[in-house]
Amino acid sequence: MNLYIRVENGQAVDHPALEDNLIDALGSVPDNWEPFNRVEAPVPNLYQVLDPVEPSYEKVDGVWTDVWTVRDMTSDEKIALQQSTQLNWKSGPNYFNFTAWAYDENLNQYVPPEPRPTDAPQGQRYRWQGTSNSWQLAPDAPTDGAIYIWNFATWAWELA
Repeated sequence: MNLYIRVENGQAVDHPALEDNLIDALGSVPDNWEPFNRVEAPVPNLYQVLDPVEPSYEKVDGVWTDVWTVRDMTSDEKIALQQSTQLNWKSGPNYFNFTAWAYDENLNQYVPPEPRPTDAPQGQRYRWQGTSNSWQLAPDAPTDGAIYIWNFATWAWELA
């Protein structure tokens, strides 16, 4: 899939087009259309954003290409993201079970006081039990096709 972009006065105009579409519509690739290299958007790290959210079209090593800009969040953006995470956490339906977990600013998430064990036997997994503030073994969800939710108060799966 070859892409081309129309160039006027040394500047890219509009958006890239497929070579096949240009040939179908115009009979050939016109002289004022130059090769274009599509570049996937980068995935910003935590506390970074794409700015702007669309790429600019620039000539890089003689070929027009997408150029993305990633920047660090401003202090206000970072605080807003953290507050949103904290509000969502505290408004969750099972918040009462996780009150011992602490907010980690470096991860922008809540973390348990101790890591989840990794030695669960087949058919079970560790779940955080808020009444004991510890990881406890719990059965995997039933597989009978019904929809279940985990009830932290009864420590059992219940039909949704």
